[in-house]
Amino acid sequence: MDFNLKEEQQQFAEALRRWIDKDYSFETRRQIIASPGGVSAAAWNTLAELGMTALPVPEQHGGFSGSAVDLYVVMKELGRALVVEPYFATVLGAQFLRRGGGHGNLLEQVAAGELKLACALHERQGRHELADIVTRARVDGSGFVLDGRKSVVVHGAEAGALIVSARVSGSQREHAGIALLVVAADAAGVTINGYRSLDGQRAADIVFDGVKLDGSAVIGVAGAGWDILDACADYGAALLCAEALGAMEALFDATLDYLKTRQQFGAPIGKFQALQHRMADMFIHLEQARSMALLAAVKADAADADERRRAVSAAKYRIGEAARFIGQQAVQLHGGMGVTNELIAAHHFKRLAMIELTLGDGDHHLRRFMAQPGFGGSAVQDAHA
Repeated sequence: MDFNLKEEQQQFAEALRRWIDKDYSFETRRQIIASPGGVSAAAWNTLAELGMTALPVPEQHGGFSGSAVDLYVVMKELGRALVVEPYFATVLGAQFLRRGGGHGNLLEQVAAGELKLACALHERQGRHELADIVTRARVDGSGFVLDGRKSVVVHGAEAGALIVSARVSGSQREHAGIALLVVAADAAGVTINGYRSLDGQRAADIVFDGVKLDGSAVIGVAGAGWDILDACADYGAALLCAEALGAMEALFDATLDYLKTRQQFGAPIGKFQALQHRMADMFIHLEQARSMALLAAVKADAADADERRRAVSAAKYRIGEAARFIGQQAVQLHGGMGVTNELIAAHHFKRLAMIELTLGDGDHHLRRFMAQPGFGGSAVQDAHA
């Protein structure tokens, strides 16, 4: 695999890094989190001006038709700086619209930075199974009436439009009978309860009570939304892997700097062999995570669904393991300060913990990987259980 980035991708990364170094310091981030809205309009406008919101949008709708590898570059830089703006949620929502076709007017607004999106996919009883849906979209003439609840919707309260998974037919966990719908956040019957999550990001619980939608709200084909849902979830998981990689890189660098400057017994503690060994182990985990994150980004756009699922689930599992190891080691090597909010290491660790739980945790993706064709089938899965 070629690990070298294209010139355009390097330019995107450098532009982001310059803005972050100049205007998005750790202290600035803390002030944004503590503000009433928890996000920054100025930061969002800068992302739009830099072309980040246009990157995933097709050219015919004012974008750059960026690939998952292009987004990998962006998400890694955002992960290094722990940027809390609703970029991931909007990019993931744009991928639903892109795969479903239509809704070009919404994609144009996304590209211009005028519209933020959020994906209301998770339900309390479903844990990490996105097909476990009890939210219902009842056919009403040429449209639908939507009823149900969605939990922990990332940046749900900041979005102007929601991508909602609902069931139009079938039983609770069937892949058939799923519809994907675009719902205006201010539509009658939509109640959004926003809150701040452990990592400083924003999330929301959303209730849909008799929300009336016309036929144009459907993404793709009503009742046949599983393939789009599954593919977009993998796309989102690949982007989260890239964000986690950026956070781990920053956490590794911060820990290394600390070991070089913290004095004990008249010498930097980085001279102690036992701590050098721990840093070496962290570096190995980081390099393995880097390879897997790039593999996931490459395969996120693969036409072969089985190949995509294998690569993304393997990456999500392996990067979750690396994030836990690097995070725990970094906190311990920083001593008591490693868990204080005054130190950026604690914030990286919290964000990595939340990424591991988003769009499927390690156990979920390990089971999913084992269930893919060619691995060993249900016998291996049952043995693991």
